[in-house]
Order: sequence, then structure tokens, then C-alpha cells
Amino acid sequence: MKRIYHFCLSGKNELICRTDPDYYRAFNTLALAAHETDSSLLAESIMSNHIHVCVRSADIKEFVKKFRYSYGRYFNNKYGRRGQLGEENCFISEIDGFYHVLAAICYILRNAMHHGISPTAFAYKHCSASALFMKERGIDTIKTVISPRSHYRYIPRSAQSPSNYKMSPSGVFLRENVLDVNDTEHYFGTVRSYLYYMNRLSGEEWTKEQEKDMNGKEAISLSSIEKAYSPSSVKEMLRNEHGRRAVGMNDIELCSLVDNILLREIGASSIYTISEQERRRLLERAHNECLCPERQLRRCLGFREV
Repeated sequence: MKRIYHFCLSGKNELICRTDPDYYRAFNTLALAAHETDSSLLAESIMSNHIHVCVRSADIKEFVKKFRYSYGRYFNNKYGRRGQLGEENCFISEIDGFYHVLAAICYILRNAMHHGISPTAFAYKHCSASALFMKERGIDTIKTVISPRSHYRYIPRSAQSPSNYKMSPSGVFLRENVLDVNDTEHYFGTVRSYLYYMNRLSGEEWTKEQEKDMNGKEAISLSSIEKAYSPSSVKEMLRNEHGRRAVGMNDIELCSLVDNILLREIGASSIYTISEQERRRLLERAHNECLCPERQLRRCLGFREV
């Protein structure tokens, strides 16, 4: 029997996506894992150091296993890294109840906004917010796609690319093809309701709404979705709901500086192939050249303990 789950994989103090192609590969891997396990994606958001997914599946452990193995293998091969990528035990929680699922979907779609990366859910390209109610929002559904034969430049050769999965020239499956759009849109009902939920501030209204499910389950909230973050960080996320965007480089911009300039200057191909001493020298240099927090610098430079 298929049930709905919230799955979150955190890189802990390490990044799991360093470039746009990494984000694309992560989504493609989620899409293939869903196809291979007969699961359906309701919502997802891929960040540099963690991934949130709402998925309907009869075998959530197999879905997670396939995703982690395939993406971890890609990441390790690309960067000369070894070992399991991400935390040992990722977060998996079953979600029961119409309004509980609705709340989980909303928090996942607005994840980049909560982290100050994007002023709205729709401005962040590495999540499925823009794939919903496309026609009603005036979004062009006719897009340039590449031939199925070219898909294998961006997915494993052994993978089965479903015929309904179209791929953009950037090498990422179109989210509107992969996402179970009808199922997800059902929770909102109308595009007006969807826009309302994407902009509604967190608060007691969300909790009271979930009480309508009458299942005795704890209400889905920002704190329950972002269990890895401290209460002070969650408060900052709540302030970001007003459209505040973090100032300075984001992780992908900082990684571009590290990988394409700093590493090349010392003749290294990856942060995972340099010594601890070299990494510390790069940290000192990055401190002088970038107005970035210490924690961000350390995770982008591959310090596993931040």
C-alpha cells in the first residue's frame, strides 16, 4: 500500500551540490528512483546541503536507497570523494491527513525562501514550485527538449528513461513531466488557493487547519520540517518569509570561486584531493577575498567538521 512520506537528506556540514549540473543530476536521480520504485513525487526542493522530498511510495526505503546510491556514486566519481554522501540516517516521516500533507508540500516548496536564497518559492529553479498550475499562471508549457538518445549524457547508461520524461537542453528532466502534478494540485484545488498558500505566513492558522484531519498527529511546521536546525535558525527562516534574501555569495557562487579559481591556481582538481594544510591555506585566502560567514566557507571548502 502506498503512503505519503517526507524524506530529507542532509549533508550535515558538507555540500551535496556544488554546481548547477549537480542540482540537475540530483533531480534526475530522484525522478529515476521514483520511476524504478513505482513512486510518485508530490514536491521536492534541492538545496546545496540538503534535499526535501514529499513522495507517495509503497517502499520508501527502496526509493531512498536507489536515490542515495546513484547520486552518491555520481558525486564521488566527479569530485574524487570517498564514502557515503550525507548523514548516515536520513529523516523519513510518514504524513497522514489531507491538511498535514498540504502543509508539508507548502513548507518544502518554500524551502529556498525560508533559507534566504530566494524571495519567493517561484524564483528558485531547483524545486517543483513552478511546475504547478502552469497554464493558469500563464507559464509557457511548450519548451525546447533534447532527444531521448541524448538523455544518457546526464543520467547513468544503465538507467531506464521513461518516455514521458522530457529533458531540457541543460540536461534536467522537466519537473512538470516527473511530478505527479494532478495529485499535488488536488491539495490546493485552485491556482488562487495555491498562490495564497505560497505566500501565507507561518503561524497558528496552519496548526488549526491541520486539526481538521482529526488524526491526533503533530502539526507539520517549519520546526518539524527543519529538525536539523536550531530554534534561532528557525526564527531567522520565519523572518525570511517576508521576502528577505541573504546578502553575499550563495553556496553555488562560492563553490564556483573555489573550484574554478582557487583550486586551479594550486593545480588541484577537487577539494577532496588536497591536503588538510592546503585546505586551511585556501580557507585563510577565502576569508580575505570573500565576505562570507566562516561556516559557509568551511562547508564549501570541504571541512566535514564545521
